[in-house]
Amino acid sequence: MTLALAVAATVLVGAGCAAEERPEPKAATGSARPTSPAPTSPAPTRSSPASPAPSAPASPWDVAPASLAALGDSMTRAFDACAVLADCPEASWATGTDAAVNSLAVRLLGPGKAATHTWNLARTGARMAELPEQMARAAAEEPGLVTVMMGANDACRPTPAQMTPVADFRFSFETALARLREDAPEALVYVSSLPDLRHLWSTGRLGAGPDVWKLGICGSMLADPDDLSAAAERRRTSVRERVMAYNEALAEVCAEDRLCRYDGGAVFAYRFGGGQLSAWDWFHPSVAGQARLAEIAYERITGR
Repeated sequence: MTLALAVAATVLVGAGCAAEERPEPKAATGSARPTSPAPTSPAPTRSSPASPAPSAPASPWDVAPASLAALGDSMTRAFDACAVLADCPEASWATGTDAAVNSLAVRLLGPGKAATHTWNLARTGARMAELPEQMARAAAEEPGLVTVMMGANDACRPTPAQMTPVADFRFSFETALARLREDAPEALVYVSSLPDLRHLWSTGRLGAGPDVWKLGICGSMLADPDDLSAAAERRRTSVRERVMAYNEALAEVCAEDRLCRYDGGAVFAYRFGGGQLSAWDWFHPSVAGQARLAEIAYERITGR
């Protein structure tokens, strides 16, 4: 079975003081060359006043959107966070209403609007090729903010050879942003980096992960979890490098859109502990892990 993971990616003050008076310098002795008086600048006239300093353009980023649409995969559906092999959208880092998570929607919209002005359009198992479709559905709602956390399933394939090529991954993401701009040109977009799957392997294998992973979760990374041979290490490294390439594509494409903000690799860099992983699969985030993802997103979106 294929399970997605996108665990998890942002003021001017002026001061002035009066110039201090300095004493006249004493005349130099000896054969020093005499100095000429310093030239003075003419005072500005009424016809040519000093030009004011140009003001910085206002940022288009709004930290108080009126609504939110969440796109992605099992990560955003909070798979295995509340029950075994089941979505738990109420615990989603993006749109959840569970107080223990304090989701991004609750933080930005408040509890009331988080329940009525959000759309969780993510699908467990989705890959990046599905994002244009999800984005079109989001655009139809004209949300103030769209969150994107998708791509872990492109790396979590049965074998590394089956991972989505980076060029295809990038094209799907570019297409998705273009679809959004057709119907929701002013919607903000927050893009999360993909988590470090190798770190999740190294953390989960210390718990009950190896037994559960035999069901086929993210085979490219988690197959034979206790195999520490050189060949197994090369396999895991190739998956990690593909995730890093996906994150680079997300950052580059997002940078071309003035209303898109990438998390700067924050989710990839975050070191999830055992308590932040699902007690059922030791790979997806638990409620505590979802809460941390919500916190990361809020910090990157608001700069707080």
